Amino acid sequence: MGTLLSYSGISTKIRAMQSKLITEEQFQEIVQLSSVPQVAAYLKRTPEYSTAWSSLDENTLHRGQIEKLLKTSIFYDFSKIYQFANAEQRRFLDLYSKRYEIRVLKEIMTNLFDHRNTDPVDVSPYRDFFRKHSKLDVDRLIACTTMEELIGALKGHEFYQPLSGIQNHESALLFDYGMALDLYYFTQIWNVRKKLFTGNDLKEITKAYGEKFDMLNLQFIFRSKRFFHMAPADIYALLIPMNYKLKKEDIHDLVEATSYEDARKLFRRTYYGRKYDFLAAHNLEEFYNHMLRTTLEKEARKDPYSVALLYSYMYHKEHEVNRLTIAIECVRYGVAADEALQYIRSN
Repeated sequence: MGTLLSYSGISTKIRAMQSKLITEEQFQEIVQLSSVPQVAAYLKRTPEYSTAWSSLDENTLHRGQIEKLLKTSIFYDFSKIYQFANAEQRRFLDLYSKRYEIRVLKEIMTNLFDHRNTDPVDVSPYRDFFRKHSKLDVDRLIACTTMEELIGALKGHEFYQPLSGIQNHESALLFDYGMALDLYYFTQIWNVRKKLFTGNDLKEITKAYGEKFDMLNLQFIFRSKRFFHMAPADIYALLIPMNYKLKKEDIHDLVEATSYEDARKLFRRTYYGRKYDFLAAHNLEEFYNHMLRTTLEKEARKDPYSVALLYSYMYHKEHEVNRLTIAIECVRYGVAADEALQYIRSN
């Protein structure tokens, strides 16, 4: 009864928010439009964006501004859910929100490696969110001109340790810094889940993240073998240190395989290779998106009074923004509607 009462209010709120998300039929209509201003005008008429965008003139909005508005809508929805959540639910949302901090840090680091300054306008969608939900000083971070300055500005924050460890390697690349942040975040989620959740919540969050991390590890193993020909020791160092349905012996066999083709054959023996006949090394990325989406939908439907509901909504909101960004690009460059829908559905 306690779980039911703690989730009943927020469940009602999220169901109302879900009903406003862009539907497949609406995406079909959007890709038929002939200009970006027409897309903006269309979105202004939808329940999801009508209120926040009502005062905007679609004829003066360019693609970059629309993308920033879409990003801002993610954080607006997060804040609405957070405001409605109880202490237990907020612990999960606090953990989930670190993905946004990492996203901003990656954008800043990309600019530093490209010897470009980070435009304050580029981080404008994050500013209000960071003020409410983060200890990072985004304005201080974007003022940094080197990786040394950036890492120094993070001293005292939890991200300092993983990034400073990479800094000690003279040949460190942008990929290394980004991977260090991802590994830290994923490891933290896996290690603290039993402290944050119990009962059905623990079971559902373990399934959702367990399958996600398994698929990410599989993707990385096959990409490293197919495109980078990495040594096994280097592959092991960059894998998420956890196991769900992908067992340690599976990982060992795949990593130690002498070639990409050998690894593809070994994949058929794994849990995922046995369960999904159509799944192969070459379509792992597409299947990953499909599996995560369907797993979250299934768990949220099965138990609408659980943490899966929070995770499911935020995933679908971010997924919507990603697909709308693709749709806008397709309209901008005059991509045929059928082809545009293929790009959208594969993400």
